Amino acid sequence: MRKRILIAAAALLIALVVSCGNNSPGKSGPPRKIDLAGLRAKCEFSGKIAFQSDLGGNNEIYVLTKDGLRKLTETAWSEEYPKWSPDGKRISFMANPGGKFQVFVANEDGSGVTQVSRSAEEAIEEAWFPDGKKIAYTEQRRKGLGKSFTLYSLDLETKAEAKLLPDFKNSSSLPEFSPTAPLMAFTGKKMMGWGVFIHDFSINATRVLTEGGGACRPHFSPDGRRIAFVSSAADGKGDIWLINPDGSGKEQLTDLPETFDYYPSWSPDGRYIVFASGTKHYPYQGVWSLVLVEVATKKITLLFSSGARDVFPDWH
Repeated sequence: MRKRILIAAAALLIALVVSCGNNSPGKSGPPRKIDLAGLRAKCEFSGKIAFQSDLGGNNEIYVLTKDGLRKLTETAWSEEYPKWSPDGKRISFMANPGGKFQVFVANEDGSGVTQVSRSAEEAIEEAWFPDGKKIAYTEQRRKGLGKSFTLYSLDLETKAEAKLLPDFKNSSSLPEFSPTAPLMAFTGKKMMGWGVFIHDFSINATRVLTEGGGACRPHFSPDGRRIAFVSSAADGKGDIWLINPDGSGKEQLTDLPETFDYYPSWSPDGRYIVFASGTKHYPYQGVWSLVLVEVATKKITLLFSSGARDVFPDWH
């Protein structure tokens, strides 16, 4: 049944970027006017889901609720990777008006846009600390023919920036904080490729939760008891999996071999996970759509598709 639902929507599900690890920011096309009136969720849900889409030509931030879709940003450059503050009153994102991506913060309605990071490198793919006073981000820099990634913390009041994991010598990216414990999950890289790591700030210790590479993008459940993440172990593409913060209870949640399933985010009540899904492995092109999976039953439901690249959902 799950396969039939997505096969029926195959034209809506074409890949953006699917290799585990850190995705470089997408390229934007010329802006075009769009009518949001007819773009609504395919099913009822509560709360608000921010996401990135290029349905207007550029990568911009949109917010989906049960009442419909609204556009939060509208510029000639790219706004990407939205993240709600813990209280839902602000939203962060990365944007590149000056050429290099930096982290910005705005009010929930899109007003009061302020650049908060001042990195000499690309500052991308951020996350809020649980107290809402700091933001962590990934510094992306060129390293030979490739790139390196390092996590930094940013104090929103003092503007002080510092390495978040100074003792972690390999690439670290895509931070996500537990809402209930002094833990941060992140995507890290060692000899065997990308994996999901966890850092315990109470004892200043980091350990890997997944082995063998091909795992990335962890996201804590609202009660902090589970972590959703992406793994390519089952089909070589990407599925949503679950794991406990201590590394136990590893479980495959989606089983959709015809699609790449990425970017999980939990519903506020912990019953569902929204993720982005596509059918072709090709960076920065094609169509991605937002899909729901019910955690208890593993039932799949298509939530929203604009016919563009709808990715990086964050649910509050």
